[in-house]
Amino acid sequence: MEDTIREIAIWAVPVLFGVIFHEVAHGWVANKLGDPTAARMGRLTLNPISHIDLFGTILLPAILIIGGAPFVFGYARPVPVNFNNLRRPKRDMIWVALAGPMTNILLALASLYALKFADGGAAAAAVALTPLTLMAQSSVNINVMLAAFNLFPVPPLDGGRVLVGLLPDPYSSAVARIEPFGFLIIIALLMTHTLDVILGPIIRFIFGVLEALLF
Repeated sequence: MEDTIREIAIWAVPVLFGVIFHEVAHGWVANKLGDPTAARMGRLTLNPISHIDLFGTILLPAILIIGGAPFVFGYARPVPVNFNNLRRPKRDMIWVALAGPMTNILLALASLYALKFADGGAAAAAVALTPLTLMAQSSVNINVMLAAFNLFPVPPLDGGRVLVGLLPDPYSSAVARIEPFGFLIIIALLMTHTLDVILGPIIRFIFGVLEALLF
């Protein structure tokens, strides 16, 4: 029981930071590109209370950790974006969608730099920083997983919105019509472990990019 509580504590903060920064990034970029919806609703804040989703931010990550899942992820309350307000809706949709995963990649990179700094410190400092070091390690894995998962090209995930923005009509409209069934598709892929196989190459690619940027 004590080990489980410790494990949840180490993963909880990185999950919370990862999903909140992800959503705020969507709203911030949307605001810059002409849609102030999130700003007017007070969602461009890092206050967790504005973003926490009981299931996605708390219960889902806890279930995955306790169940010993090979990966941990979650989600916050989606930041509202009215794509019709964007100056160039089809193009700007791509940047708004990419903002979330790119923010997670930057958080993973920052965590890697923190680990590099900790490894270079004195032994006594390393011992004192052990909990933070473990959180940084969790942050790398969580943020890479969040980025990879959200880049999966099925709406309403960010990758699906990017695909809609990139494809010409009528193909973009056909992909957009999948959105009501998107999460059912994802759950089916998750339950059959097909999603693990699909996300594997994306995860390895992101780690490769991070290693190149780090060294």
